[in-house]
Parts: sequence; structure tokens; C-alpha cells
Amino acid sequence: MRASVGRRKAIRIKYKWTVLTVTTVGVLMAGLDSRIVIVGLPQVAASLRADAEQAIWITQAYVLGSTVALLLIGRVSDITGRVKLYTGGFGVFTLGSLLTSLAVNPAQVIAFRAVQGLGSAMLFTNSAAMIVDATPAEELGLSLGINQVAFRMGSMAGLTVSGIILSILDWRALFYVNVPIGIFGTAWAHFRLREMGKLERGAPIDWGGFAAFTVFIFSLLLALTVAAYGVSEATTILSLLLLSVAGLVVFVILERRHPHPLLDLKLLRIREFTGGLVAQILNAIAFGAVLLLLSLYFQLVLDKKPLEAGLLIIPTDIATLAAGPLSGRLSDKYGHLPFTTTGLAVTSLSLYLFSTTDASTAYPLLVVYMMLLGTGLGLFASPNISSIMGSVPPERRGIASGFRATFFNVGYTISLNLAILITTFTVPYALVTRIISSGGTGISEAERILFAQGLKTTYLWLAGLNTLAILPSMLRGRRAHAEEPPLPVAADP
Repeated sequence: MRASVGRRKAIRIKYKWTVLTVTTVGVLMAGLDSRIVIVGLPQVAASLRADAEQAIWITQAYVLGSTVALLLIGRVSDITGRVKLYTGGFGVFTLGSLLTSLAVNPAQVIAFRAVQGLGSAMLFTNSAAMIVDATPAEELGLSLGINQVAFRMGSMAGLTVSGIILSILDWRALFYVNVPIGIFGTAWAHFRLREMGKLERGAPIDWGGFAAFTVFIFSLLLALTVAAYGVSEATTILSLLLLSVAGLVVFVILERRHPHPLLDLKLLRIREFTGGLVAQILNAIAFGAVLLLLSLYFQLVLDKKPLEAGLLIIPTDIATLAAGPLSGRLSDKYGHLPFTTTGLAVTSLSLYLFSTTDASTAYPLLVVYMMLLGTGLGLFASPNISSIMGSVPPERRGIASGFRATFFNVGYTISLNLAILITTFTVPYALVTRIISSGGTGISEAERILFAQGLKTTYLWLAGLNTLAILPSMLRGRRAHAEEPPLPVAADP
């Protein structure tokens, strides 16, 4: 009997690491492609003769594709299983990457980037739920820390990797390099993962709720995008915002009446769950644009090449990679609150320090600020996700993960658009557009100084937003007790 128990425990430990390895590769790819096109956007636009509005949508189509369907994916995974959708997500992401690399006009790139985004949503949503299913509660913070750091590392490294690729190959290589990795990942997930989740098999899908939520989230993100980039009139933006509010109202009404809602609104009564979500979206709004702002600072203020800018940002990546798993492991032992609070405070401090920089700031000082930023993000991420996911019933983990990912993506999108808006408080929009589109050439010293001042103002606003996240994070209470996950059915090779 003792030998049997020991063998079962060994199976559980081995499978836990299998799930973590497979999902980490998936979210790393998803994170990488969320930012990989930013540095290469001028090359993509020039090659396809895209106008400014089309260039914007090449970046935003991925975010929209990965956000609109998150709740539906989470709900379907609670009904049919996480593994099927995760494996399918690898396939969809790989197909989207291949099609994008073969696109011949801006419309095709935009459409195929949306397909990529849909695949990334399937990966991102189900990875956290599968880890929670397979990992003992006392080890959850470490596992989720590794997984979440992989996503953030991917999104951060996208700026660096794209610079390296573009220095050797053309822009299509930004996408077709995913294909062999994606094929391997799809096969790996299919043969190695086992369904362990507690499912609601046979439950109906709330299609009305999905339609209402799609109208809400798509209209909101569309309004934010066109407002930030000045491509529509105020009446169009207002109309989109009103449509978004109407979609949200209809969604709430439908969810309260449906016997099997897309989003169980009772989850919002869980203080730990709701507090973690609010803290997450405020943190995502605050830090989402920082890597882009740093890239613009190095390229347009300090006149560095794209590859140089990516390499100069690496200290942020290193600090995040070091702090994330450590924070996850320690939060398993001491609870999430000390680490989420400290992480948010350190992030706010770093953003404030960035607001003091200008063209004469020494790089060693910037390294300190970037490492503070990376440390703060790493300290906050895994304890927060562990708190959110550990607070919900096992049969709601899929939809909880989808809801969490939706908040994260919306915050990320708002951050990029808000950063442009705040910068225009100091620098006229037309000048911002000319400076960015010029790639740093033909800019006068006075314009560089003015642009640097605009970045400083933006950092100060973002620091304030991130500081607001400390309150809901502290008020959520302690982590709820999580159930011990079942043993995998057929994980013994």
C-alpha cells in the first residue's frame, strides 16, 4: 500500500512538471507575438504600402482577436475540457502565424493577426486552469509564477527578438519562425497532456451572453484605439462607447437570468477574486505601455537603433525572470498579500523614477530603474494570479481564467492607447505622429527634448494608476483554500 501511494505521488509530481513545461512554451509564444511586430511595424507597413490606420490595426488586431473570445473559451473549457482547447489553440496560433507570413496586403495581415490572437487566447486562458488542476495548493504560486513570467518575458522579449530578426531577415520572418515551434507544441500537447479538470459536461453555452459581451468588449477596445490614434471623429468614438455600455448592460441582464451563464456573476462576490481582478487591470494599464515607451525613448530621444533599444531593455527582463518564481515560491509559504503589495509599490516607484529621466540620464541609472520595474512586476504577478485562481471552485476555473485574461488584455490595450493620449497632453498629436513615423531621422534637438518631456508626463500618470491598485489588492483578504487536484488518469508512461 505504501509503495502504491508513493508511486501515485511520483506520477502526480511528474505530470505537474509536464503541464508546466508544455503550458510555459505556449504562453511564451503568445506573449512574444503580442509585441514582436512593434519594432518591425515600419518595415511591415512599408513593404505592404499600408497607411497609418492600417498599420495601427496590424498591432491591434492581435489584441482584439485574443480578447473578444476569452470568456467563451473559458466557458467552453469548463464544459468540454481544457486540454482539447489548449491543443487546438497551439494549432490555431501556428496557422495564424503561417498565414500572416504569407499575406500580400494589409487587410490579410490584419485578418491573420486576429487568427493568431484567437490562438493565443486559447493558450493563455487554459494554461492557468490546467496548472491549477495539476498542482498541489501549496506549490501553486511557484508554478503559476514560472508560467506568468514566461508570458511577460515573451511580451518583453518581443521587442528584442524582432530587432535581431529584422537585422538579418525581412519582416515575414517575424511570423514564420513560429511555425516549426507551433507544430512541435501542438503534437507535444496532444500526446502528453491529460484532462484533469472538474467539468460541467453537457451544459449549454450561453450564446446570447457571448454576443452581448462581444459587442461590449469590441466596441470598447475599438473606441480606445481610434481615440488614441486620432483616426476618427469624436462622434464616432462617443457612439462606440455608448454601444459598449449598452452591450455591458445587456450582458449583465442576460447573465443574471441564464441558468448556465457565460460568466457566473456570483464569482464577483468572492472578495479575493474581485480584488485580484481590479488590482490586475490597474497594474496592466500602468505597465502595459512601459516597454514601448522605453523603446521609443532609446530610439527617438537617444537615437539608438531598434536592435540596440531592445538590448538596452534587457535588464527589465532579467529582473522579472528572477523575481517571478521566487515570489511565487515564497507566497506559497507566507501568503500573497506581502508580495502583491510590495510588487505594486516597487512598480509605482520605478514608474515615478522614469518620470525624472531625460536625454542626459546616465544608462547605469536607467538600469536601476528598469530592474526595479522588472522586480515589481515579478513580485506581483504570480501571487496575484495564484490568489485569483485559488479563490474559485474547481468547476469554475476555466471561466475564472478567461475572465482574468480578459481583464489583463483590456488593461494592456488601454495602457498602449492611454500612453499615446497622455503624451499628446505635452506634445501636439501631429508632432507625436511625425516623430514616431520618422524612426528618429530628421528630428530636431528641440523636438527630442519635447518628446522626452511627454514621456516623463506619461510615466507620472502611470505611476499614479498603479498606486491605486494597492488598495483593492490589500482589501481582498487572504487566499481561499484550494482543493487538492486529482491524480492524472493516464499520465504514467
